[in-house]
Amino acid sequence: MTPDAVTLSENLREAMRFFGMARSGGEVRRLSALTLISSGLDYSVFNAAVLGSSVRGRIDGLRLEMKEAEEFYGRRALPWSFWACDDLIEEGLWRRVRDELEEMNLRHLTTAPGMSAERLRPLARRLPEVTVVPVSDAETRLAFAQVTSMAFEIPFTICRAVYADERAWGGTYAGWIGYSGRTPVSTTALVVFAGAIGVYSVGTLPSFQRRGYAEAVMRGAIAQASAASGIERTVLQSTVAGMPLYRALGYEPVTQFQIFASRR
Repeated sequence: MTPDAVTLSENLREAMRFFGMARSGGEVRRLSALTLISSGLDYSVFNAAVLGSSVRGRIDGLRLEMKEAEEFYGRRALPWSFWACDDLIEEGLWRRVRDELEEMNLRHLTTAPGMSAERLRPLARRLPEVTVVPVSDAETRLAFAQVTSMAFEIPFTICRAVYADERAWGGTYAGWIGYSGRTPVSTTALVVFAGAIGVYSVGTLPSFQRRGYAEAVMRGAIAQASAASGIERTVLQSTVAGMPLYRALGYEPVTQFQIFASRR
């Protein structure tokens, strides 16, 4: 397993702890290989089992923990998801892991390229004027929830329950809002952990997309986090739609993540 894959996996797991701290009913439970992170909400990607250690030779131990995750979420009547870096599971074992997840009624949701950049490339185009503000109060928390809801097509009630409460924002997960005038139009979240700045929740209102707002907010947020931490290296999990932007910024694929989610 490559050092990049280790960093990406550890940073992702740390980032997802946010959802377990977002509400009074949230939970974070560390097993041997898996970490169970539950928001307590009826939304599978906010209730996760995240693989954090290597699986080689046999999957017996992982199978037991997957069953424990199934029972954990079953007792709470919550949909859930399974997140794993390709490099953590020996290639010949992935089919057996997929079969186990299928038996648990989890379908393959997406493959997300894991990407890394030692530093961002210099600015190569003119970006829109945007004010980049950290999430720090009730107004910016609600703005983060609103933009995230529209950018990722998540019900607003779910986003408000996750992002609008102050309790989750006291950890390593830090958010930024990009304002065009007085209008919040784009978001970025960063997690400084495992020797890198993890980039998450890069989203823009549909009517402002493809105009450079995501890049402007990313650059502004990363500059602030890098100045505070002394770290320039950034990592992220990309969507297919996000790949052109991330490559232009200097990111290169170093691994892949497989994400499975409950069938309804």
